[in-house]
Amino acid sequence: MRVFNRNRCLRRVAAIASISSLVTGCGVLSSDTPEDEDPIVIGTTSSPSTLDPAASWDSSWELFRNIYQTLLSYPVGASTPQPDAAESCEFSDSSNQVFRCELREGLKFSDGGTLDAKAVKHSIDRIREINVNGGPAGLLGSLERVQAPNEREVVFYLNKPDTTFPFVLATPAMSIVDPDSYPAGALRKDGAVVGSGPYALQSYEEGKEARLVRNEHYEGHAEHRNGAVTVRYFQDSSTMVKALREDRIDLTYRGLAAGDVIDLQGKASKEEEIQLVEGTGTDINYLVFNPKDPWADKKAVRKAVAQVIDRGAIAHKVYRDTVDPLYSMVPKGLTGHTTGFFDDYGEPSVAKARQILTSAGITEPVPLTLWYTTDRYGSETGLEFKEIERQLEASKLFDVTLKSRPWKTYVEGYQKGEYPVFGRGWSPDFPDADNFIAPFVGKQNALGTPYEATRITNDLLPSSRRENDRANVVKQFKEAQRILVEDARLLPLWQGRQYVAASRDISGAERALDPSTIMMMWELSRKTSW
Repeated sequence: MRVFNRNRCLRRVAAIASISSLVTGCGVLSSDTPEDEDPIVIGTTSSPSTLDPAASWDSSWELFRNIYQTLLSYPVGASTPQPDAAESCEFSDSSNQVFRCELREGLKFSDGGTLDAKAVKHSIDRIREINVNGGPAGLLGSLERVQAPNEREVVFYLNKPDTTFPFVLATPAMSIVDPDSYPAGALRKDGAVVGSGPYALQSYEEGKEARLVRNEHYEGHAEHRNGAVTVRYFQDSSTMVKALREDRIDLTYRGLAAGDVIDLQGKASKEEEIQLVEGTGTDINYLVFNPKDPWADKKAVRKAVAQVIDRGAIAHKVYRDTVDPLYSMVPKGLTGHTTGFFDDYGEPSVAKARQILTSAGITEPVPLTLWYTTDRYGSETGLEFKEIERQLEASKLFDVTLKSRPWKTYVEGYQKGEYPVFGRGWSPDFPDADNFIAPFVGKQNALGTPYEATRITNDLLPSSRRENDRANVVKQFKEAQRILVEDARLLPLWQGRQYVAASRDISGAERALDPSTIMMMWELSRKTSW
């Protein structure tokens, strides 16, 4: 049976990806967008770290989704991957180890070059060949080899059963690139892009702006509701919101600060021509302990930090309750979520933390250096780490030093293992508990910090990936999270919500996020009547 067929009926998006508008709009919009219409301008504080899919396992994907194409992705209304560059895809064996895709006919790249099965094979193979530390090769652990028997057929042979593999193929990391423009053994660094997505990248200025225009060669499920999009990158929320209020941008995406959200909630429907869209999110924020550091390597130190941290204070004081405290690496709303850190540690307690340390023979304040990025996870990140510093210092058990860097150099630092303790955020590659555990464990992972949790990598994850029905994997993920709690190598802090602020003449914000909360920019449009 073809379980991933382009013509199958699409189900409603799961609750984790749902978005509902706080301000009801009105009007009917036309799908016929004039080509000379001004571009829709999107503001975000999350700029790409690279333009090459083989190098990125981060929010660069937000741009990739719109300028590159994948075999599978998520049309509006889909909660499981559906064919995009592919005409159809399926597991062709009973053990879920052979996955076949047939491409659409006549696919082309944005420069008119032919997109065939060899291009798909080249795109996947180069990810593993280049093997960027902390890069997307970590997603392909179950892939044995790729074959292209003919121009339209691609066959993926897996080294073990993996029912999550279609979800992996739907991530922007698996974007299809032109073999003539992207070398097999090296990253492309000239700032240009040749993709086959809904848009072509007309121009790009790092950290400032990306101009996207409709890709006339595109063949896939996306239906353009606009002719062009410009993405502008901001350093902070206040500057971005000011641009929205002054009509220099049409909507904001990632990076709205808590104070701006609260302000817009109060004014949007009363005083300003701005709509605020809120939805349940699955983004998480957490701390990573690096075993290369002599103090972070001590389990007693990690557990003592876990015992002191007050997530509720962070959510309330720093984020003004626009995020929720998180006690598990798997967020609320996903099958397999637990509250393991609360169950084991309870309320924050200096006395319990002191006992943990003294039992391990540690009686002097522990020196810890905490790192965070200044321009990736929102304007409150610095305030969040100052609050963490305050909590740890107030316990008299830690001597904390805070350090920070812009994202691009921050990534280089944690991939080299330079940071004893550092902050990360995670937006899901796909909406499954697997994606909140697997990327962080193993010798090669998204953190650039090896974490050889062999019980998870060798037993629990392989067992869960044999299950076609993801409702049947609760036992494995609860056990995996119990191990994560016991090791305390990763310390979950909070789970985010989705907020989009837009001018009132913009439609589509409520349907523009896919199940991985990546914006499908082609769904945005200007209202043509009220």
